[in-house]
Amino acid sequence: MKKCKFLSILFVFTLLLVSCEKQEELNLNDPNHRIIVTSEMDFENKVIVGGDIDFGDISRGVESRTWILPSNARIVGESGTTSSEKVVKAIFNKAGVYDVVLNQTFKGNVYPNDDSTSPIDSRELDTTIVVTVIDSIQSVLKAFRINPDGSTGAEINLADGAENELEASNSIRLSYTAIGEPQSVSWKSVGGKPNAVTISDDSEVDMRFNRLGSWDIEYIASRFRPTDADTLSFEKVIKVIPSTAPVTLDRVAERNDKVTLEFSREIDGTSVNAGDFTVRIENNTDEMNPKILTPTVVSATVDKDEATIVILELDGEQLYNDDQVFVSYTPGALRTVDEVESEAITDALLTEFDPLDNFYTTTSYDYGFETTNVSNYVYQGWGAPWDGFDISMDLLNTHSGSQSLKVNLRPNGGMIIRPESGGNPITFPIETGKTYEFGYWLYIESDLSNLPTGTQSADIQLYADDWGGPGLIPTTFTSDMPTGKWIYQKQIFKAGAGRDISWFIRGFNEFHDNNLVFYLDDFFLAEVPVRP
Repeated sequence: MKKCKFLSILFVFTLLLVSCEKQEELNLNDPNHRIIVTSEMDFENKVIVGGDIDFGDISRGVESRTWILPSNARIVGESGTTSSEKVVKAIFNKAGVYDVVLNQTFKGNVYPNDDSTSPIDSRELDTTIVVTVIDSIQSVLKAFRINPDGSTGAEINLADGAENELEASNSIRLSYTAIGEPQSVSWKSVGGKPNAVTISDDSEVDMRFNRLGSWDIEYIASRFRPTDADTLSFEKVIKVIPSTAPVTLDRVAERNDKVTLEFSREIDGTSVNAGDFTVRIENNTDEMNPKILTPTVVSATVDKDEATIVILELDGEQLYNDDQVFVSYTPGALRTVDEVESEAITDALLTEFDPLDNFYTTTSYDYGFETTNVSNYVYQGWGAPWDGFDISMDLLNTHSGSQSLKVNLRPNGGMIIRPESGGNPITFPIETGKTYEFGYWLYIESDLSNLPTGTQSADIQLYADDWGGPGLIPTTFTSDMPTGKWIYQKQIFKAGAGRDISWFIRGFNEFHDNNLVFYLDDFFLAEVPVRP
């Protein structure tokens, strides 16, 4: 109850503020103006079944008014579905799309909109507000085995304690149907690989189980506005049992200058011998002086928290991101906990280095757009086509946090903006000779079919604002790029002269006849370790 009262107070306070602002903006000699607001006007007037929405008439010069709601709605504090109050709170009891009508009679001929320059020849206006009422999220889940050829197999029982038996390193396929328009769906299982998957559509999710034991599964479907969630969990629904299938090496990665080998099943810690492994490091950055290193593997252990991972420690050798690292295994005693011996491994390539530290976290730059507004991204006055864009802060579609930057490159348009604060560019230092990774998360909303190609391609480019380099093109839009999902875009560059710089952010759509709409979030800049 306290929350509802607080929201109501906020809404009334907003009405008073808007009313005061409108009185100052409007010509006081023209008192009859229509201005209507709702508490969900920024969210497409969507409300959950049983939830409330406020309608406010802050028009000037109103002599009388009547709100008319559909029959399956009710007005709080009223006995029927009509009201003459300035502000009404309505509750809808059934999902659907409904019209709320406001009939107004003014004291004289009325200006129909707050930006109208002349009145119409009438004192009466009818306004229709379309309200979308959404069900609470309710989900139906299914899970299936996966056949050896990758096709969907038999359905399994999703119930507490079902303990559907699954041989180690096999997968299940998870699917759902839901009402209530969930915007995000997540599946989690401590024993799964990956152990958490989040999707924004109705696609199926495959989850592999490598570790012996019984495992729970959790499902959460959620919606930002109107806020709702459906959470379902099942205890001990999967029981992973030993397998006789060959064990495979699935991934080679760095962890704090150590090499980790991730296998398809749990490894018996007593079978691991450092002498059975060799590591070779090649670095051809300097083509005239290539380097080949063969550090000794001084220890090999099974990860205490994840028994599918074997950790190799090297004899004092640091790994760099421009290295190529190869791992080999000569058959010895290495075996899984279900007694399957590993076959030989030859020159398995390390594909993942330690995550880099985002340098922006140490600067004043709002890299995640959490406190930014559009005034912080200033148009640089290049003229056409670079003035053909619209930007706004978006609350509904974010990679993380509460806001992202929504960009619309208009047909045959473009964009040139720079992050600024108080009229000054927001800068950050780069150091002479160092190598950096620049990146951001991108969500493409527009249809990318029929895009121009070659030198006419639409793209996103960045330039140092002093034109001293670097110049980056992290994104060139192509028809085969994924849409409707967040993707990471990056480019590696080597700094020239060390200095404080800011970015010009340039969008190019000059040869495309349609809008190009996308979102940007979570900018990233990090020093990349390279071998000296």
